Amino acid sequence: MKKLHTLLFSATLLMGTAAHAQLKVEIAGVGSNQIPVAVAAFADESVAPEQISAIIRADLERSGVFRVIDAHQPISETANIDLAAFKASGADALVVGSVQRLADGRLAVRYKLLDTVKQSQLSQLSDAVTARNTRLEAHRIADDIYEKLTGVRGIFSTRITYVKQDPAAHDYKLVVADADGEGEQVAAHGREPIISPAWSPDGTKVAYVSFELRKPVIYVQNLVTGQRTVVANFKGNNSAPSWSPDGTKLAVGLTKDTNNYQVYIVNADGSGVRRLTTTNSINTEPRFSADGQTIYFTSDRSGGPQIYKMSVNGGQATRVTFNGNYNISPRISPDGKTLAWISQREGGFSLYAMDLATGQEQRLADGATEPSFSPNGKYIMYATRTGGRTALAVVSVDGRVRQRLSTQAGNIREPSWGPFMK
Repeated sequence: MKKLHTLLFSATLLMGTAAHAQLKVEIAGVGSNQIPVAVAAFADESVAPEQISAIIRADLERSGVFRVIDAHQPISETANIDLAAFKASGADALVVGSVQRLADGRLAVRYKLLDTVKQSQLSQLSDAVTARNTRLEAHRIADDIYEKLTGVRGIFSTRITYVKQDPAAHDYKLVVADADGEGEQVAAHGREPIISPAWSPDGTKVAYVSFELRKPVIYVQNLVTGQRTVVANFKGNNSAPSWSPDGTKLAVGLTKDTNNYQVYIVNADGSGVRRLTTTNSINTEPRFSADGQTIYFTSDRSGGPQIYKMSVNGGQATRVTFNGNYNISPRISPDGKTLAWISQREGGFSLYAMDLATGQEQRLADGATEPSFSPNGKYIMYATRTGGRTALAVVSVDGRVRQRLSTQAGNIREPSWGPFMK
């Protein structure tokens, strides 16, 4: 038996051992009707450990929604700005700001978003942050810009988790990072496989499966206290955890009562196990609907794996996917309107999305596994194999914007996109 080592986190910031190699983000494709935004360097931002304006530019560019224009000069939010000149340069909006070191060592970060067309102010923020939170503050500003200009909440300040594997060292790490792949921290590691991480709705915990006991067991890692809880270690296999929207329960796949996986619901502390599916077929990969009233899952009851749904109270299951003979890994968008899943067609695995109201399907990416929606529902992260390694990729739900997150060391897979942080 090998021990899975867990690392302690502080109450306000992940403090685990940083992974040695950060992710590299590559962008391909852009959205339609990009919004032109000029981003000026912030006045006196050299006092910060990282250039805030550069992080904002990178966030906006990565989204594919904006065409970022360099303002070519530092501009403070207090400056008298000729907005007509920026409009003439093609910018519909302008981002300006400043950074000031306070007496207590913190940094006062101020920013404004200006409308060059209407020559008015759209938003402003002013925060005092520690030096180590400079990057997070930049992400928050980018989130504000995204929301004010699109009407959709930004996801730049959210976090992701994934599994990093070093085949040579037989080492598996459960890693938490910023949505852009920076700030990697190790939440758990060991010499046996780790799979299926899933964020709690409040962003303080990650459920995952470890094989450290020579069988799949479900754990919940508290990212604030460092405490780890065994949620499911029943006879047989325990796998595929998924949180209910209120964070009080997990849907899981267990073989405790049969030879085949069945769907169960269990309280977040491991108590109150309740079986949902009762067929002789395989029923696994459960996912709660956005309202918590329905469970989507994979079953081979029709002869091959397809996606079904049923009430959280049990009862008759309804088939959801019909195109293709192999459909797995259901994921529901945060608004409950879209189903993403993996389908094997024409000899390969592809990421598909379906409008649940109309049943219309769209093929988003080939060579994909393990999808996960962003908390605003506009992007899907997935695992893919490229150049002999597994890496992570992101595609917008309309298929226009694509990103690839790769590392020079080892394989990364099993992504899960965290929730909005309050």
